[in-house]
Amino acid sequence: MNWRTIRAIAQKDLYEARQNKSVWLPIMIVPLVFILVLPAVILIMAGNPEIAASMNSDPETAKMITLLPAFMQSMITGLNTAQSMVVLFLGYFFAPFFLILPIMFATVIASESFAGERERKTIEALLYTPASDAELFLGKVMASFVPAILITWASFLGYILVLNGAGYPIMGKLWFPMTSWYPMIFWMSPALSLLGVAATVLISSKMQTFMGAYQTSASLVVLVIALMVGQFTGVLALSPLVGMLVGLVLWLVDVLLTVLAVKSFNRSKILASEV
Repeated sequence: MNWRTIRAIAQKDLYEARQNKSVWLPIMIVPLVFILVLPAVILIMAGNPEIAASMNSDPETAKMITLLPAFMQSMITGLNTAQSMVVLFLGYFFAPFFLILPIMFATVIASESFAGERERKTIEALLYTPASDAELFLGKVMASFVPAILITWASFLGYILVLNGAGYPIMGKLWFPMTSWYPMIFWMSPALSLLGVAATVLISSKMQTFMGAYQTSASLVVLVIALMVGQFTGVLALSPLVGMLVGLVLWLVDVLLTVLAVKSFNRSKILASEV
């Protein structure tokens, strides 16, 4: 296994991805809106004295909080209603969005891999290189996996700054991140990213266009939606322990899928389909 070759393939893919607006535009817009702008707006509204007073005196909101599961109520013990809503919405309900980000980023970049090469008519030159099938496949995976993780972690850092900066007047302290976020960000997110990359690169090798590959691989988000539904309904609370266990299952699936994908990846079949 020649890691210099793998790195060169990854660098080439990243360079080409930067030239495609369909790749980098959603990567810029989604974190900006859902991770920075929307939370900031929620915090500014919650920090408004009139809105905060209204929330604190609203019997319906107080009643809703009393109906929450015990583990949710434990997160807001000692907080007023406005503070409780901030913690619940931005500290708990927003958490699954950070499981969508790595899959979204990874699938956008990975979809560009082979499908993008086909659109640019450069696929044959790439497949005739002396790199082995495994090196070619892993180079494509690395080009998507590493940026997806780095962007997710950068978004998480921005989220921390927004929640603690704009939320300080409301909370009166630096309150974020909560412990349940650490396994989700540093354990589950990389696993989901690798899952998305391995599947998408394999899909992309069989698709003719970037958009076709991306739309097909977007179905992977269904996995995260299931986690989100479980989180919102309280059926699946992403506690540190649950996060570690779910992440372990995802990593095991990653290993299996990656091994199968490398074994099934065959440049001869791809070249034959180009003829």
